[in-house]
Amino acid sequence: MVDLDKPLKLQERTTIRKGLNDLRSEGLVPAVVHNHGQPSVHVMAPEMELERIFEVAGKHHPLNLEVGDQKFLALIKDAHFNPVKRKLQHVVFQAIRRDEKVEAEVPIHLEGEIPAEKVGLQVLHHLDHVEIEALPANLPDSIVVDATVLAEIGDKINVGDLKLPEGVTLLTEPEQSIAAVIEPKEQVIEEPEAEVAEGEEGVEGESAAAEGEGESGTAPDVSEAQAAGEQTPKE
Repeated sequence: MVDLDKPLKLQERTTIRKGLNDLRSEGLVPAVVHNHGQPSVHVMAPEMELERIFEVAGKHHPLNLEVGDQKFLALIKDAHFNPVKRKLQHVVFQAIRRDEKVEAEVPIHLEGEIPAEKVGLQVLHHLDHVEIEALPANLPDSIVVDATVLAEIGDKINVGDLKLPEGVTLLTEPEQSIAAVIEPKEQVIEEPEAEVAEGEEGVEGESAAAEGEGESGTAPDVSEAQAAGEQTPKE
């Protein structure tokens, strides 16, 4: 169980460009803390610890960071993973103030059984999070949506249908769809190919050949992005 209220102790690092892969091979993840226009603080922490924290905190739960004698209240703004191994490569923290509103990405949770799925209808899920603005103390860990309203074809839930806690402002466009019920796609049964009449085979072969001729077979600086093997925003 991850205790998000417990201070996250980060170790300051001097490795900025070369050598980042060596840190990762030692089980450490390079990170950076952006601090209100002041010089960024380059840090690192054990990979497994940061992955567990990101899994729970996401980009919405404020974290208490400790870097030596420096203390920050911060949100995770970006977490970059290796696209093949899915291992955490870099984390960007943004220092925030308790008395200032911040923007955050909050997950959406559909609650309850969906009637449409019980009768064989298809439910398309379009969004799994929304952007909000609030004071750090008012940031919710998730926004719960009643999924039992999805019963018939045409039923949908839009961002504007969300019920937000007091003090929370929605930034995502209210017209955007979260989930919608559609009719399941019918299986297309291919008809057996008709036998080619004698004398037509050459014509069809030439036609197929002619057609075939037209066919064709979540920042770190640039150097850290290159070391991670990804394109990421500049720190």
